[in-house]
Amino acid sequence: MKLLKKMIIIIIVVVAVSEILIEAVPNDIPYSSMNPINVGVVFYRFDDPYVVVLKQSLENIEKKYEGKIKFSFYDSKNDKAIQNQNINSLLESGNVDVLVLSLVDLVNDPKEIINKVKEKNIPVIFASKRILKIDENIVESYDKAYYILPDSEQGERLQGKMISDIWNKNKSAIDTNKDDVIQYVVLQGGVSSTGTNDRTKYSIMTIKDTGIKVEQLASEFCNWDEDLAREKTEGLFVHYDGRIEIIIANNDVMAVGAVKALQKYGYNKGDNTKTIPVVGMDAIPKSLDFIKKGYMLGTVLQYPDVMAETFYKIVIHLISKTRLDCTQEYKCDESGRIIQLPFKEYVR
Repeated sequence: MKLLKKMIIIIIVVVAVSEILIEAVPNDIPYSSMNPINVGVVFYRFDDPYVVVLKQSLENIEKKYEGKIKFSFYDSKNDKAIQNQNINSLLESGNVDVLVLSLVDLVNDPKEIINKVKEKNIPVIFASKRILKIDENIVESYDKAYYILPDSEQGERLQGKMISDIWNKNKSAIDTNKDDVIQYVVLQGGVSSTGTNDRTKYSIMTIKDTGIKVEQLASEFCNWDEDLAREKTEGLFVHYDGRIEIIIANNDVMAVGAVKALQKYGYNKGDNTKTIPVVGMDAIPKSLDFIKKGYMLGTVLQYPDVMAETFYKIVIHLISKTRLDCTQEYKCDESGRIIQLPFKEYVR
C-alpha cells in the first residue's frame, strides 16, 4: 500500500512538472524537426550567371544548416509554360513546405500564381535580381507571400557614381571631343522589363547631380544577352565612329558582350591606351575577371550569399513563426514582407 502511494505521488509530480515545462517553452523557438524543411526553388533559367552563383549559395546554406533545410531546384528554361508546369507539380506533390519563385515574367503581377499557392496554404517567396512589379493589393491578399528584390535605386546610383568618379579622375582621356559632355550609349535588357527604365534613370540622374553634362547617343535592347550586346555594340561603334565615351549596360552579361565588341576594334585591352569605360551590374565571375584585368570599369555587386541567407531566415520565420527583424543588411517596407537587398560598388 505504501509503495502504491509513493508511485501515485511520483506520477502526480511528473505530470505537474511536465505541465510547467510545456508552459515555459516559448512559441517562437526555431524550427526543429526530424525532417528538414522542404523548399522548392523554381528559377527562370539555370544558365543565367547570377542564378548559377545563387544556386551554389543556397547549396552552401543547406550544408551550413544540415538537416534543417532541403532545397530542390527546378529550371524553367526561360519559358513561362515550363515555369507554370514546375509550380503546379510542386503544389500538387504535397511534398513542399515553402516555395521560392524566380519568375520568367517580371512585368505582370503574379496574381494567378499567388491564388494557386494560397489555395494550398503554402508560404511563397518571390525573388528577383531585377525589378518585379508588385501590386500592394496582391501583397495584402496573402500574408504568407514574401518578396525579395534588389534596392534598384541604390544600385543605379552606385553605377552612376562610378562613371562620375572616372570622369573626374580621367576626363582628359575620356572626353575625346573636348566638349565637357559625356556621350554615352545604353544597353538595355528586355523591351517589356520594368527594371530597364530604372536601371538607366538613376544612373544618369546621379551623374547629372554631380554637375556633369550628359548626352545619350543611343539605347539598344539586348535582352540581357551577351551575343546580342556584342553585335549591337559593334554596330554602334561603327555608326558613331569614335563619339562613344561611356557604355552603360543594365547587367554584366551585356557589359561583357560590349567589352568583347570593343576589343575587336583594339579597345579595352587593359593597357589604358584606348579604353571606353563600361559599367554593368550583378558582378558575375566573368565581369569581375574583366574588371581585374582592366577591360571593364566596374559593376554593382549584390551578394548572392546575402540573398541565400535571407531566404533561410524567411523560411524559418514562416515555418516556426519566429520573429523576422529587418537588419542593416536589407530594408523592409511597412508590411515587413517586401525586402530590398543592398548593392555594393566593385571597381578595379
